[in-house]
Amino acid sequence: MSQKLVVALAQINFLVGDIPGNTQRVIDCANDLAAQGGTDLVLFSELALTGYPPEDLLLRPSLERRISDALARIQTEVRGICVVVGYPKKHKGALRNMAGVIVDGQLVYEYAKQKLPNYQVFDEKRYFEPADEVGVF
Repeated sequence: MSQKLVVALAQINFLVGDIPGNTQRVIDCANDLAAQGGTDLVLFSELALTGYPPEDLLLRPSLERRISDALARIQTEVRGICVVVGYPKKHKGALRNMAGVIVDGQLVYEYAKQKLPNYQVFDEKRYFEPADEVGVF
């Protein structure tokens, strides 16, 4: 017997630097999809919580706390759907471009981006360290 996994891709206009607003957008979208039923997992964009590209916002000392608070809100306020959301985080001693998987109020997995672009408008190697491991969740 086969089972299906229904995935939603959330294309939302996240605003650079508006961590509380971007967090609310994630919560509202995830809860709307959960209320409609039928969706198992919603994927948000890379660095959704900070907006993209966050550039020198990543250098602010308060960023780590603000991201931690945002993730805690999502964990508290979203139920009935799996959320994958992007954010920056210090991991293994370096700032990484992360994707977190939140299920039933728990951050169950984090993945750090491996391939960082550094051409034209992309300057990720200036801010982030690439991951050195492959992740599966």
